[in-house]
Amino acid sequence: MSKVFQVRPKRIKRSNGTVLTPDMVVTVTTQQHTTTPFYNGAKELQEVYMRIYAFDYKKACCNQNDFEFRKLDN
Repeated sequence: MSKVFQVRPKRIKRSNGTVLTPDMVVTVTTQQHTTTPFYNGAKELQEVYMRIYAFDYKKACCNQNDFEFRKLDN
């Protein structure tokens, strides 16, 4: 059973030539039933940001503290 989350950056973050802004909101569907979209190293979140914004989550050294998220009802 998967979970759906809306993830939004808390503030502008510039790191390693990348820029993350609060308007880069994404919807992430996790493969497992979890309470957070960051449970497995944020694999699904990384894929969504790369696909939609061509933003490299790892290169920007992002972590859970850079984002706020909320669970969406299915």
